[in-house]
Amino acid sequence: MTEAADPPFPNFPMPRECPFRPPAGYTELRAERPVSQVTLPSGNNAWVISDYALVREFLADSRTSANRAHPSYPSVLPRQPVSSQQAKGLLTWMDPPEHTAHRRMVVNEFTAKRVAAMGPHIRAITEDCIDQMLLNDRSADLVQSLSLPVPSRVICELLGVPYSDRELFDKRTVVILNHQSAVEDRMAAWQELRSYLSDLVSVKVQSPEDDLLSRLVKKYQDAGTFDHELLTGLAVALLVAGHETTANMISLGTVFLLDNPDRIAELGEHPEHAGQMVEELLRYFSIADYSTSRVTTSDIEIGGVVIPGGSGVIALNSAANNDEKIFAAPEEFNAHRDARRHMAFGYGIHQCLGQSLARLELEIVFTTLFRRIPDLRLTTPSAQLSYKHNAAFYGIYEVPVAW
Repeated sequence: MTEAADPPFPNFPMPRECPFRPPAGYTELRAERPVSQVTLPSGNNAWVISDYALVREFLADSRTSANRAHPSYPSVLPRQPVSSQQAKGLLTWMDPPEHTAHRRMVVNEFTAKRVAAMGPHIRAITEDCIDQMLLNDRSADLVQSLSLPVPSRVICELLGVPYSDRELFDKRTVVILNHQSAVEDRMAAWQELRSYLSDLVSVKVQSPEDDLLSRLVKKYQDAGTFDHELLTGLAVALLVAGHETTANMISLGTVFLLDNPDRIAELGEHPEHAGQMVEELLRYFSIADYSTSRVTTSDIEIGGVVIPGGSGVIALNSAANNDEKIFAAPEEFNAHRDARRHMAFGYGIHQCLGQSLARLELEIVFTTLFRRIPDLRLTTPSAQLSYKHNAAFYGIYEVPVAW
């Protein structure tokens, strides 16, 4: 007698029925098989973890690798060949002890105290972007007028990147992260961005200024470990991570708040609660869903299931952030809940370096936007907007608004 074949694993990524909520399949997985296998677009299988406690347990396990060049890394985009030289300096690809050493060089630039001191400047940038937006004829695209410019200008000024060159890296970043881009186009965009930042590192070596990139050059020179290609990779990682995900959170958060005007009224009456509302928005959207993908370096037993060594694993942020065992009625937006335990910024050694900066930018943008333009409204219903969902983030292409 021939044994029946195992049923096929569910396809991944899973579709979203509602643009604001994670796939319904995540809830089913968490209830029935919190550690289970899926089939990726490549046809390869990978493991997914959808339970909050198990996601944390997995991400804290040292028997995992974040190296995206590993053949078993669970990419949901078509794989593109990346040489070790091209990957040099990318913190999110590194494992200890290399990761530990380089993260230590950068982490002090993003302390809560240093970020808080940037508050007045971030407010000035936000006010200026809104001033420019209001010069339009009572309508604008929020993405191009506010969502992208604010974090782009902030990270550019922090790193020491001329903001006049923003079009170059904005366009290249979109191509790199878009799942619809051809592999050749993504490779070309990657090389162009890296080449631009390589030239900028050379400028900082010759003429250092008071910016993060110049300070990093000096730190590595003082330590006797300066490596031009490594500094270029660090600059790429910080530039891309420093604006794209925050821009998408601004767009998603604004659309959600416009659909829920009582939340805007509450924000206006109690701006001191903006931080708490931002934490719930981060939990609710969890846009960087696959950034916590890993490869096991040996067998790992988790949740009573043994994941073999050399397996690709995706620890689902948004599934964890909607675990009803941790967050009561997770499908409901509750600005008064304690959402600080969310994992929108990841968990473990690769937890987002710039999370304090992202939080502050979001607080300032939301409070300033609705104070300045209280009659802001969408000109296209939110359900009809064009949403993007790929390996790096979940967001919106355009947000047409009027006032």
